[in-house]
Amino acid sequence: MAHGDITHIDIPVSDLKTGGEFYAGLFGWQIAEVPGYEGYPMWQAPNEISGGGFVLRDETSTQPLSYVEVDSIDDAIAKAEASGGSVAEPKQNISETSWWAVIVDPDGNRIGLYEGVTE
Repeated sequence: MAHGDITHIDIPVSDLKTGGEFYAGLFGWQIAEVPGYEGYPMWQAPNEISGGGFVLRDETSTQPLSYVEVDSIDDAIAKAEASGGSVAEPKQNISETSWWAVIVDPDGNRIGLYEGVTE
């Protein structure tokens, strides 16, 4: 996957089971709980490329959040801050080889960042 591609989308729902059933029925997505990520059902599109997860809707998760793959989250955060953006969620581990963070652009849009191994 080329860096700069959308790699993951989190969709906030008020009920994880009902939300998953809606999207599975609408788009044919496969929904599964991944070991180690209980309470965060993941979805996989039929193309086996697109995917993401479902999160419970709260005051910060009101709209889908797209994650963009970058070479370095640290560099992307520095560039965002130098251009008037800010950090909403600092860099955090997913595994030993992958990380995520969330930035906010100057217009208030939240964009996720992903760095790591994509299989």
